[in-house]
This record gives sequence, structure tokens and C-alpha cells, in this order.
Amino acid sequence: MTRFIFTPTREAGLARLSAFAPSMGRRYAETRNHDHGPEDRSNLSLLSPYVRHRLIEECEPAAMALAFHSASAADKFLKEVCWRTYWKGWLAHRPDVWHQYELRRDELITGMARESLLRRRYEAAITGATGIDGFDQWAQELVAEGYLANHARMWFASIWIFTLRLPWELGADFFLRHLMDADAASNTLSWRWVAGLHTPGKTYLARADNIANYTGGRYRPVGLSSCADPVGGFANPAPKPANIAGPAPEGRVGLLLTDEDLRPETLIGHRTKVAAIAGIHFAEHRSPLPIGDAALAFTRGALADGLARAAHHFEAPATDCSGAPHRLAACREWAASLDVDLVVTAEPATGWTASALGEYAAALEETGKRLVFAGRGWDAAFWPHASKGFFALGAKIPETLEALGIGPQARLL
Repeated sequence: MTRFIFTPTREAGLARLSAFAPSMGRRYAETRNHDHGPEDRSNLSLLSPYVRHRLIEECEPAAMALAFHSASAADKFLKEVCWRTYWKGWLAHRPDVWHQYELRRDELITGMARESLLRRRYEAAITGATGIDGFDQWAQELVAEGYLANHARMWFASIWIFTLRLPWELGADFFLRHLMDADAASNTLSWRWVAGLHTPGKTYLARADNIANYTGGRYRPVGLSSCADPVGGFANPAPKPANIAGPAPEGRVGLLLTDEDLRPETLIGHRTKVAAIAGIHFAEHRSPLPIGDAALAFTRGALADGLARAAHHFEAPATDCSGAPHRLAACREWAASLDVDLVVTAEPATGWTASALGEYAAALEETGKRLVFAGRGWDAAFWPHASKGFFALGAKIPETLEALGIGPQARLL
């Protein structure tokens, strides 16, 4: 098999979407849990980095699946598309879970300077020097490739928590720093689920025979923990109403493009005139520790692609503020030069981008510009169903897709 190269452009994402479409039915459901390694990922869609940055919108793989397969055959694939939506919606109802994770992560990172034993165990885990078959290879694969198969992520997290007895927050941070598709919701809540915090008391235990089975015998680790008692941690708070922005305002505006949403062609309606575009990514805000090369390269490339498409589509000048020595000042200067009152950006999900944009909103206000969010119909349709478990949202998938105009005859955007 030819190793797949994650080229950070919408064109590359669409090519992968088309190539994988015939496999979105029962073949996907039967083979998706297998991890054949980076040389053969033909059983995986490999769309997550593109969907994460909305180089591809969620509606596009959903529509493609239903164009090639019956709803029943595509059920598993459609649910996997919607899992990312569920995580984002759930965290939007409970943003304190993200903030508590950040606080605990920072405490642990600072504490490692004083706790040499924890630091040595952590370093062995992230460099793949634990001696655990599979786990070490996945740690090295993650750093080198910026990607892991979903099942491997679950095994890795379980071994990290229950065999190595390392804090889950440090493992979640390791993933955030290196995954090309990392987002605050999917990553944080998946680690909490493995640890027994998301669904209280329900943990995920990695087993050697399961790993051997789904890796084709490549790995059969020994010495894994035989029990997975839930860890202590921040309990799930009661849900609050999720903030969901409406469409972009009409009139003349500036457009601030971030790596959160790089599909501006469908974010901005024809009644809105984009005078100029600025782009900025917030990859370094994922963690106090350095971001991995693969994750950073994908984010930078995706932003450049989004800016180029936006400039062409809106026939407006585009400026990448990410490369400036002082990004905030560069963004403020860009806004000050515009003859507009509003700057529009895609509504960010709960996470580091949403936190960072608060500072940018204040900087833009200094120039007399107001930063406003534009929301997506996909989020508005699904997030209200994400306040509880996935089953509540999953049961609504068929009717929600139909309401969004997505079905066998739907035209791709």
C-alpha cells in the first residue's frame, strides 16, 4: 500500500473524500477498528484533519455517504461523523470541563519540574521507551506522523492511565500537541471517557488479545493492567444552554479567518461584502509545551489554503498575521486599516481558539471594530441534542440530516 500523505488543502481533502466514498458503508463498519499501521490506512477515512479544520464541512462526508450507500449501510460512518459534533456540543453545554482540564494540566506540567519520578515516567511514555509493545510504537508514530487510528488512541489512553498510572491530563496534552485533528472537545472528553469520568464509572480497559486481534498480530503487549478503576477528577457539571451564533451579518465587513473554520465560501452569504481578509492560527495555544511538527505544519498549510481560497472567492486582499513577530499587533493594524465597523469570524467551539479570540476582540475594539461570530447550521441543528449521552443525538441523526437537506439526492456544497 502507498502511505497516505495528509496534504493540508481542501482539494486534497475532497480527493480523499471521493476516493473513500465507496468504503463508507458496511466495509467501514466491519474494518474501522483495525490498525494496520501508517503504511496501510486504507480501512480508515483519514478525513478527520480536514473536518477538524473545516477544510471539509461535516455535511459533505455525510452527503457523500448517503449518495453511495443506504442509510442503514452508512449508519456507522454517519455516527462517526456526528461523534465529533456530539463532543463539541457536549462541551459547549459544559465549558467548565475544558477550563478545569487546562488548570490541572498546567499544575501537572509545572509540578514535573519538582517531581523527578513523574517526569521520568512521563518522558519514557512520550518517547516510546516504556518497553510496552504497541504503546511505544504508537507514541513514536504520533510524534512522527501526527495521526493515530482511533482504536490505537483508545488503547494508548487506557495503557497510559491504568498500566503506567500517569495522569490522564498529561496524556490528553500529549495528543493535543501532536494530532493534526486534535480539538478540545473530542480529545479531552475521549480521555475522560477512557478514565471513567465522562460516563461516570465506565472505563475502557486495553487488553492484549484485543490489541493482537485488531493489529493483525503486530503487537501483543504483556504486563497490561487487568483492572481499570475510575480515576478521580472534575465531575460533570449540569449542562447550560450552548451559545450558537446566527449567520454572518449583512453589509460590508472584514473577515478574520482562523484554523477553527477554513471554509469561508459557505460561512459568508452573498449579502455580505468582504472588504479584506486576515488569517491567524492558534496552534501554539493548545498547550504550554511545544506543538509537534506535523500538527503545526498541517495547521499552517490549512490556513494558507483557506486564505488563498477566500481571497479568490471574495475578490479581496488577504493577509496572514500568523507569521508576524507580534500577531496581536499585526491583527490590530489590519483592522485599523479597514473602512468597516464589523469583523466577522466563524464561531469557535469551546477550547483554546475561543479563549484566544477574547483578547483579539478587545484589540479590534481599540480600533473601533467589533468582532462578531457567524455560526454554522450544522452546529445549530445538532448541538441542542448533545447535552446528555450520544444516544440522544444519535437517534436524531436521520431527521436532522433531512432537515439540513442532506440525503441520497443532496448536492455537495
